[in-house]
Amino acid sequence: ETLSGGVAEADPFTGKLLELYEQIYCTEGAGEFAKSADRFGVLRSDYMLHNNNELKQVELNTIASSFAGLASQVAQMHGHLVERYIGEEKDIREWLEVNKRAVMGGDASDDSSKDGVPVSPALTCIPAGMSVVHDRYVSRYCSSSDGSLSPVILFVVQEGETNTVDQRMLEIALWEKHKIPVVRMSLTAGYTKLATDAKTGALSILLDDGSSREVSLVYFRAGYAPTDYPGENGEEWKTREKIELSRATKCPSMGYHLAGAKKVQQALARPGKLERFFSEDEQSLVPGLRSTFAGLYSLGADACEGDKAAVKDAISGQEGNYVLKPQREGGGYNYYGEGLCAKLKENVSGDMELSKELAEFILMERLFPPQQRACLLRAGKVEGFGDSISELGCFGTVVSSESGEIVHNEYAGFLLRTKFSNVDEGGVASGFATLSSPYLCR
Repeated sequence: ETLSGGVAEADPFTGKLLELYEQIYCTEGAGEFAKSADRFGVLRSDYMLHNNNELKQVELNTIASSFAGLASQVAQMHGHLVERYIGEEKDIREWLEVNKRAVMGGDASDDSSKDGVPVSPALTCIPAGMSVVHDRYVSRYCSSSDGSLSPVILFVVQEGETNTVDQRMLEIALWEKHKIPVVRMSLTAGYTKLATDAKTGALSILLDDGSSREVSLVYFRAGYAPTDYPGENGEEWKTREKIELSRATKCPSMGYHLAGAKKVQQALARPGKLERFFSEDEQSLVPGLRSTFAGLYSLGADACEGDKAAVKDAISGQEGNYVLKPQREGGGYNYYGEGLCAKLKENVSGDMELSKELAEFILMERLFPPQQRACLLRAGKVEGFGDSISELGCFGTVVSSESGEIVHNEYAGFLLRTKFSNVDEGGVASGFATLSSPYLCR
């Protein structure tokens, strides 16, 4: 309901996702296999420090939450560098040792200053979550007596994928720790290489030798942007629909995908909305959770006076305190500063009526994290040295049954991204930020 109407009309991509979701999950007699499938999320909630070092949520990513593998490797590298080089200076080494014990307590080893650099467990926890999904699928649908090969996990990736190494780390971990094979395929290739059994709903990969391999889990590392659906005849959309209609678990399902929309984030920040997701005994948790929300303002038909007051503030010289965000993932789509002000002025009348075109955006309070000096490297070369800010992403994995019962819900590691403070956007893959590591200190 949050996305229907203004957002779906103003943003055709979100509209198409919502249309397919309603056809499959909201139509009686349709989507039998999809509705019976488990739900799986590899989620990443991103935060920045703001004002008095308060953690504020930037967004929640529900599709293609990346860098779990590379972030773990970067932390190990930084731990090595701290121990090997920074500790050579006596005063710095002593400070590192005192700080390590203050932060890590009894968990700190006696001879390692690198303990202040935590290593993310994402490369262990995310494959473990996938293994839970895979094992549940095998238990529900696969007979050990029919002689068929066990199912595979399908990674849906982009044509010409540039983040292959990060994805391969998950693939290797799935095989080495859980003996689950992975097959990689684009939405375009899936149009001819994937088939769904009309009787059972099983999703299978059609192999070149004429045989097939059943799929237990479809893990989307693509499909979050319109550019992932280039086919003139909608081939990629047909692949997405074929996958969604199957009994394979999707990460994410279309419902989880849509739940990550900025409009949903803004709607959940409204007074009284979070309470419905907590039991009576848990209501005391709501204020603490809400305290992590930045200011979030609707630009759709449901915009209230408070939302319009924020818009008026943004076009009256305070544009630097806001970010204009569309319903899009991947980095590089937001409006800041003069561009934000111009975009709003184009679509706001003198009496503060908002045009329908603005419905695909939300207005968000801009966060101002503390700055630190940093040297950033990209593609093996020093990009520069200067003031930087960082964004912390926390991974989680969640599995729910067809009835909505939560059967797995665990923290799954973190990543830190750092960029120069004069850079607005923050994506690593889009070239605005670099992977980094926190150093825990008091």
